[in-house]
Amino acid sequence: MPSSPFLVHPIGCIHKQEGQVWVEVDAPFREAMLGLSEFSHIYVFYWLHENDAPQQRAVLQVHPRKNPRNPLTGVFATHAPVRPYLIAMTRCRVISVTEARIYLDAIDARDGSPLIDIKCYIPHDKEQFPVRVPSWVHQNNAEIRMDE
Repeated sequence: MPSSPFLVHPIGCIHKQEGQVWVEVDAPFREAMLGLSEFSHIYVFYWLHENDAPQQRAVLQVHPRKNPRNPLTGVFATHAPVRPYLIAMTRCRVISVTEARIYLDAIDARDGSPLIDIKCYIPHDKEQFPVRVPSWVHQNNAEIRMDE
């Protein structure tokens, strides 16, 4: 743990209701949305608020995708929602942008998750590069969950 604690303040909230997904940006931060409607994708950073407890933050190894057949793996090598710091990031496709909301096609956050940042997605000129992943990523995991 860091020697000097820091605070993260939400700038809005993620909503998933009745088949719709949107990010609601709080009034003081709405000016920062200018130009966002020109992007097809954004990164959404949010807080895994449902796991914000000392015992959840203490979990450092999991079976990926909650599948006991997968090897015990450090949380930094997974997308597990239990981690020392509960910052999550998802790249999302933007459906539309209003004054206060960004409608998305999907997000792996829970309804009510605190929004902590948004960044536009700008692809690199050469997106194609070699990628290496462990074998469990490609296995057919019947218990695959959106939250890992």
